[in-house]
Amino acid sequence: MGLEQLPADWRTVPTLKGNHATLEPLATAHADDLRTALGAGELSRLWYTNVPAPAQAGAYIDTALRMQAEGQALPFAVRNAAGHVVGSTRLYDLQPDVPRLSIGYTFYAPSAQRTGLNTETKLMLLQHAFERLGCISVVFETSWFNHASRTAIARLGAKQDGVLRGHKRHADGSIRDTVIFSLLDTEWPAARRHLQYRLEANA
Repeated sequence: MGLEQLPADWRTVPTLKGNHATLEPLATAHADDLRTALGAGELSRLWYTNVPAPAQAGAYIDTALRMQAEGQALPFAVRNAAGHVVGSTRLYDLQPDVPRLSIGYTFYAPSAQRTGLNTETKLMLLQHAFERLGCISVVFETSWFNHASRTAIARLGAKQDGVLRGHKRHADGSIRDTVIFSLLDTEWPAARRHLQYRLEANA
């Protein structure tokens, strides 16, 4: 489905604001800030992720914006409470006819990891998907070897649907088995309360 065929809410990147994080439309002007967030490239050295190296930040944004122009994704820059860009995330595989979408392409500076920022970011994205776009399900995908990501997705309240063997390739070219999780609209109220509880506990 091309961009012109998407409903208005499905082709517009919203600005989502919370106490710990602000999500804003990703733009080429974010390149320097993302390079800073990527630091010395330690995130990109995790072979089972697709986090860009600092030098690839500009190309990463270009790809995200091309996906947006083709109606495939809604990409965000993520700012912390101090207003600094600390990462990026994306809604992708947009299927308004179902309706469903996926959340991914997420990375944060080390300083933002394991903080309330990620919890609030996921809460805002899920609220947008379920309460604004009317999704009946939201999907998360990760590599079989990314155990930290698998644990984090399960903590959101998503359930593991299965494993797609030989599904795609990691950034280094090795074959990736993809673990698929989903969260249904009927599960969303409990998941929302759980995420709100986690935020309150970290306040």
